[in-house]
Amino acid sequence: MASFHLTIKSGKKSTASNHAAYITRQGKYVNKEDLVFTGYGNMPSWAQDNPAAFWKAGDKYERANGAVYREHEIALPEELTHEQQKELVDDMISAMVGDKPYQYAVHAPISSLEGSTNTHLHLMFSDRMQDGIERSPEQTFSRYNAKQPENGGCKKDSGGKNRLVLRDEVINTRKTCAELQNAALEKHGHAARVDHRSLKAQGINRVPESHLGPTRIQGMSEGDKACIVKKRRKHDA
Repeated sequence: MASFHLTIKSGKKSTASNHAAYITRQGKYVNKEDLVFTGYGNMPSWAQDNPAAFWKAGDKYERANGAVYREHEIALPEELTHEQQKELVDDMISAMVGDKPYQYAVHAPISSLEGSTNTHLHLMFSDRMQDGIERSPEQTFSRYNAKQPENGGCKKDSGGKNRLVLRDEVINTRKTCAELQNAALEKHGHAARVDHRSLKAQGINRVPESHLGPTRIQGMSEGDKACIVKKRRKHDA
């Protein structure tokens, strides 16, 4: 059943390369068997066919305590086929990332609680905006030079924005994400819809369910699991 979930994260220097390997199930993560599809785009010429080189350069050259990547983790409607989910992912990337460098992966693990598929998107992208200027890996992640852009790094999309502006961008991102999912569900003949708003804003009087996590679920009795599933079904009815 379609339900809305979008988590926005950021990754600091030295974390991007490993996280990209994690979401694409490469290296030490290759034995995980939940990868559905993956892709990347908008890389600079020096990383055109090698996104790992881009993230490694970010880990090396981004300023200390700087974010090398942002990430949207988004639940995808189970009503859609993988081909339809891929179409939806392409629409999300176009609307939510634009021309910034990105890499993504879709996972479909089996839920530890209900045994159903939990299909979701990991969308990693750089905050560094492309401006058509050729730069080396080091220069790409150096400080932006407003007066002479060719002598500095790529400008960060979040640069110079105050908290209110960034908050509004998050709200708009969530709204756009829900609208794209609902458009896809309608296009493919499904009645289900998602809502990005809080339960309170939707007029639903209940406390949001906290994230349980697989480790906690594994420690539960079958009776406890059944109670949680029953409560979910009641809320969904």
